[in-house]
Amino acid sequence: MDFKNTLEFAQQLDSQDHLHKYQDEFIFPKVNNKKVIYFTGNSLGLQPKRTKKYVDEVMNDWANLAVEGHFYAEKPWWDYQERFANPLSKLVGALPSEITVMNTLTVNLHLLMVSFYRPTAKRYKIICEEKAFPSDQYMFQSQVNFHGYKPEDAIVEIKRREGEHNIRLEDVLTKIEEVGEELALVLIGGVNYYTGQVFDMKTITEAGQKQGAYVGWDLAHAAGNIKLELHDWNVDFAAWCSYKYMNSGPGNASGCFVHEKHHNNKELPRFAGWWGHNKERRFKMEPVFDPVHGAGGWQISNLPILSLAPYLASVEMFDEIGMDQLILKRDKITSYLEFILNEISKEVLGSFEIITPKEPSERACQLSVFLHGEGRSLFDYLMKNGVITDWREPNVIRLAPVPLYTSYEDMYHFGQILKTGILGK
Repeated sequence: MDFKNTLEFAQQLDSQDHLHKYQDEFIFPKVNNKKVIYFTGNSLGLQPKRTKKYVDEVMNDWANLAVEGHFYAEKPWWDYQERFANPLSKLVGALPSEITVMNTLTVNLHLLMVSFYRPTAKRYKIICEEKAFPSDQYMFQSQVNFHGYKPEDAIVEIKRREGEHNIRLEDVLTKIEEVGEELALVLIGGVNYYTGQVFDMKTITEAGQKQGAYVGWDLAHAAGNIKLELHDWNVDFAAWCSYKYMNSGPGNASGCFVHEKHHNNKELPRFAGWWGHNKERRFKMEPVFDPVHGAGGWQISNLPILSLAPYLASVEMFDEIGMDQLILKRDKITSYLEFILNEISKEVLGSFEIITPKEPSERACQLSVFLHGEGRSLFDYLMKNGVITDWREPNVIRLAPVPLYTSYEDMYHFGQILKTGILGK
């Protein structure tokens, strides 16, 4: 499509957008008494208006039923998490039995590594991407230390080539083959938090497993953002947070995937707790652990229902729309944002550098932009003028035009505010 940097053209695109009405489903902060242009759904999604109804329902059941709410609430608490299996399985390309919801993201990855990082004297190395999200880095370091290995020996980072911003698939595959029989686990972020690069999960999973390793994915920036086929890609395990693209609220619960091929493996270790015990016999308080069949067998404690309620509200919205529709708009509005950035760069004689891959299959709902020649003051100007974005040192802004609640008109107005912020210095 031939884009235009005009308000009329942006409004025309909005009039053709089947998801435009969903903007009204969200609550927007205001700056200077105007609704903000919100680009940080890759950090924390906006609150859906329907969330309050779901939370109030739990609060009312707690008030009116107290402990009996476990079994007699409108949505009984003892199996509340089971309501996520069907809609989340569609979102991540899984079987319902492969999905559960529990804890938070890094906690779940640690628990899954109990099962899938089982180092031996010969096979003990972990492959991850260079500059993984810090929580993942700390997790890897603590895991290998716990097992008696040195991080500098056991953790193998796939690096970017000099002068390049993204990691080449061929370099990932070469490193996997190079580590070979020493490789115990491949665990990479499916979408890189800094650059927005989307990795070829199918190909990398196949390559890691060919070397005899387990392969898992941190899907913090992928769930609700890209098309996933975890079951068909034969991924061993994955986990994701729900508060970014899935709009469940700050620090909220994490989703987990465990492939069905592992469900009957009694030799696979795990940390156990009573909520992962046989559901029909859970309240008999039996002394020996009998895991629920499927991913639910990795649950430990009873679940925080007040946290799950906002997540359920969001998941049901995703189920209404479907990932295919979201991805169609995601690709179009991201391309329009890219066009606006390039146009403004020309108008201000700037040198913006988009470090997110240009290839549509290698990016999703994020553009990371080096603002060469600009400093933190420009970010501050954007924030003061109602553009909520994200600054990363030395001078990168991350922009996520989330298809559920951003508009093409937002992209146009952002461009005008950006231009004024640069020319008005």
